[in-house]
Amino acid sequence: MRLLITTAILTSFAGISAASDLPNPILPSDFPTLDTEIVSIGRQLFYDPVLSGNDNIACATCHHPALGTGDAMSLSIGEGGLGLGRMREVDNGNEIKDRIPRNAPALFNLGAREFSVMFHDGRVMRDRDAMYGIKMPEGRTLERPRNTALAAQNILPILIHDEMAGHPGENPIADAIEAEEIHGPNGAWQQITAKVEAIEEYRMAFDWIIGQGTPLHITDIGDALSQFITYEFRATDSPFDQYLNGKADALRADQMAGMELFYGKGNCASCHSGKFQTDHGFHAIGLPQFGPGKDDAYADTGRGMISGLDEDKYRFRTPSLRNVTLSAPYGHNGAYTDLEAMVRHHLIPSRGLAIMIAVKLRCMRSVKPPRIGSRWTIWPKCCASPWPQRLSRLI
Repeated sequence: MRLLITTAILTSFAGISAASDLPNPILPSDFPTLDTEIVSIGRQLFYDPVLSGNDNIACATCHHPALGTGDAMSLSIGEGGLGLGRMREVDNGNEIKDRIPRNAPALFNLGAREFSVMFHDGRVMRDRDAMYGIKMPEGRTLERPRNTALAAQNILPILIHDEMAGHPGENPIADAIEAEEIHGPNGAWQQITAKVEAIEEYRMAFDWIIGQGTPLHITDIGDALSQFITYEFRATDSPFDQYLNGKADALRADQMAGMELFYGKGNCASCHSGKFQTDHGFHAIGLPQFGPGKDDAYADTGRGMISGLDEDKYRFRTPSLRNVTLSAPYGHNGAYTDLEAMVRHHLIPSRGLAIMIAVKLRCMRSVKPPRIGSRWTIWPKCCASPWPQRLSRLI
């Protein structure tokens, strides 16, 4: 009897799903071909603090696989911290100047071909009119062409004082950045590259890629990180993926109901569209602002700071919802630690702004993990892949 009821429910939703604008299944061709040797180098660099000015923080510090490729905090502690995630504390011998003003975004599927916009404000993006086809922030123009926006994005956090570079007076790299000496033989990028190249194991590994004796360049490092992220954080085998590939019973009845809302009355797919549930566009949803912000007024106007257009103020890039249940807190500043609360904010943004004082921010150790409740939040859970599949190999 239970089987008959379940079959009837699934059949009723199957008609709804067929009539809705569900995305096509993800294919291997949606991702670039990777070189396993480069992936291996990228893996080592991802976990190595050698890329930081003070040799004390790695990419994985704020994008750890055990924390959903983020750091489980609303606003990260970058330079000057010790530990991971909510256990990260201030290093008394190297006190932090400020928290990172934005939430550390998840890395899932960023290496897919369609991802051409990086960062919450899109300050790195493919642009045929830009040098080498990738638009970069002012003063950070690429020195060599790169194939992906991700490869270009990877070489920017190492130039930010509060993230990985350290502060002026602490190391020569930070001093060069403060003086806006980024390019050239004495620039910050070259100084970081020289640190990596001075390690024999890296030099030998890169010899297989760029040729023995060929000088290492910062873009080689960016490529290696990009290929590792593309390989390791690909998430394309969730129950939703299985459903799209024809497995009719891949989703439970409550997940099917959530999918109906998502692609129907909820209108969620108007922004969270396509195979990776993002339109890669920018939208203003009225998230409450807190933290240091990005200007002297403690504000963060998002895309408006990049484009200079009034209509772009407070707009931020639409995040992919793949593995969204693993990557709390949510929003460009981690304003919500609970997925259902984030969904409810979309319904009535003004209420979220009005009760900002009651919002619990996941900073340090004080907030419980997010809960999964209604069909609104049950649906995204079925978009989570069985990941990390290779975590034991990364620790």
